Amino acid sequence: MSVGVVMLVHTALNRAEQVARHWVQGGCPVVIHVDASVAASDFAAFKANLGDLDQISFSKRKRCEWGTWGIVQATQLASRQLLDTHQQVRHVYLASGSCLPLRPISELVSYLEDRPNTDFIESATTQDVPWTVGGLSAERFTLRFPFSWKNQRYLFDRYVWVQRKLRLKRPIPKGLIPHMGSQWWCLTRQTLSAILEDPERGTYDRFFKRVWIPDESYFQTLARIYSRKIESRSLTLSKFDFQGKPHIFYDDHLQLLRRSDCFVARKIWPFADKLYETFLNAPEDPNLRAEPAPAKIDRIFAKAVERRTRGRKGLYMQGRFPFDGADGSITSSPYSVFSGFTELFEDFEDWLQRATNVRAHGHLFGPDRVEFANGETAFTGALSDSAIVRDYAPKDFLTSLIWNTRGERQCFQYGPADTQDLNWKLALDPNAQISVISGAWALPLFASNRNFSEIRKEAAEFQKIESKYLEVFKCQWAKARVRIWTLAEFIEAPMEPLQAIIDEMGQKPSRRLTEVPRMVDMTGFGQFLQNLKNQGMHPYLMGDFPVTDVEPPSSVKSRKPYLVK
Repeated sequence: MSVGVVMLVHTALNRAEQVARHWVQGGCPVVIHVDASVAASDFAAFKANLGDLDQISFSKRKRCEWGTWGIVQATQLASRQLLDTHQQVRHVYLASGSCLPLRPISELVSYLEDRPNTDFIESATTQDVPWTVGGLSAERFTLRFPFSWKNQRYLFDRYVWVQRKLRLKRPIPKGLIPHMGSQWWCLTRQTLSAILEDPERGTYDRFFKRVWIPDESYFQTLARIYSRKIESRSLTLSKFDFQGKPHIFYDDHLQLLRRSDCFVARKIWPFADKLYETFLNAPEDPNLRAEPAPAKIDRIFAKAVERRTRGRKGLYMQGRFPFDGADGSITSSPYSVFSGFTELFEDFEDWLQRATNVRAHGHLFGPDRVEFANGETAFTGALSDSAIVRDYAPKDFLTSLIWNTRGERQCFQYGPADTQDLNWKLALDPNAQISVISGAWALPLFASNRNFSEIRKEAAEFQKIESKYLEVFKCQWAKARVRIWTLAEFIEAPMEPLQAIIDEMGQKPSRRLTEVPRMVDMTGFGQFLQNLKNQGMHPYLMGDFPVTDVEPPSSVKSRKPYLVK
């Protein structure tokens, strides 16, 4: 008999009983510490259920609250009792009631017998530890923490703030170099007894009583003083998420746990019947001498953390609603935004659908309603055409539309009369392909039969709005693929820019375009712009239009559009 086990039990006493029996059946004596917060009746029943096993004993109970000294004190008491009661024990393995042996106990015993002088404890200096969460690394040793982080959070935070403000620092006992690591270790009798019998233990205990989360630093620091050989790793598989909370293993993690080749894993869900049944009855394999390799599954956990923190592009849900900038794009797949095209061309959406087989919507963010393709009132993903519902969360409306139509490219119209809350979202979305004919919004005003004073006022407002969103689309931080033409540039030779837009969309037709959609009648448009100038408004976004009527598109080579990327 060379391995003894200290078990710290807090909850799920029935599972702790199963595991304790398993340790004893493997030839390991067990000392159990049960949290003082466990009801006396539950503790009495638990103790009675294990009363038939002589190799199991119980240590004096202490209250064990997360992050406080009680956990270290409980470990000290149980370890002292184990060393005094079982003189033949060479290694002491610290486990919890939620730990589960993954390999036969005989394999662990053989592994430790081959390494009689090795301590397995994760121990690294604060400068070398990347996993601290909460902004407290070196400060956890130099400040005082008399308040519970969980139950007295306000007092905890305020007391830390006061100490920082007053620049108060505690001296570290001479000879100690603070180290941190996993709470779950396996120490040799020599190292553990030296820690417990150290003549300076009183000094060390007083210091660590006010350290934050001392169970991750007390033995990790003192082991460095007495150990002859340290393997800075734990034989217990434990994984933590990005918030520092332990991962819980369920039945569907069975194959994952097997792949790790670790001796023990925590934290196991108490209702994972399949895991307990499988591992507590695993047959011994004399040929199996695999080294514990938790790195085998690190990639899977890294992927899980990434999925947890970043999610899938364009998918938002109540369980993972990231802050702005947490991901590179707000949508899941490419889509196209057209500004000015439906004003310049008659039936542009119908032509675009025929030419490319995409879904071409009207003004999805129009002021009155959502103009879904083909006049639909509801769309995929239970999206309503209500402008009120859409404007409650316009970004979520867009991401939902793109997510629910994956595999089909979506296109929609956009203009100065539309909701403008999405300008920056569109500009920063690498999935967006934005094509703008600036000033084309003036064509419906030109064709309207309204008082000119009203037209002038609306034209000035539209120009101001379009100018603002063009600045956003052209900014240096924009990630969308943006093409911008003035109206005058575009109508000189519309075939080339239309072909470039369609080719860029990836919806390649069987042949190149031979005709463009029919333009609206622009007879007198130049004079209309001149009238706006005469009324004191300068319509500069349209480009240079002669006062006389605009000639129809000719073979004159158009200026190349500029690309904002």
